[in-house]
Amino acid sequence: MLVRKEFTFDAAHNLVRYHGKCEALHGHTYRLAVELEGAPDEEGMVLDFAKLAQVVRERVVSRLDHAYINELIAQPTAENIAGWAWERIEAELSCSNCRLYRVEVWETPTSCAVLRADDRTEKRP
Repeated sequence: MLVRKEFTFDAAHNLVRYHGKCEALHGHTYRLAVELEGAPDEEGMVLDFAKLAQVVRERVVSRLDHAYINELIAQPTAENIAGWAWERIEAELSCSNCRLYRVEVWETPTSCAVLRADDRTEKRP
């Protein structure tokens, strides 16, 4: 079973190792989605939505909202933001009946990066 919670935040960034219009300072209203995979516990929940929200807000959203993301992530692409978020929440969201399964970072309503648990364990060529 999957459990998903979504968040939004506004932030600015520029891609310093990219040559194109995103090289210039600009901002987005980002959408962040966090999914857990697991089985309902004795209370009937994979994880309480309130706990999920607390962890993600404290460890990710509060750091990124209205921030210049380059001060936290050297090349803040959606892909790198997803990895940064994963690193900050995985330990707190892992429990006996669930694990972090997917993090999505949407820069626009039509463009996102998706990081899955399998991506973290696959060997790259």
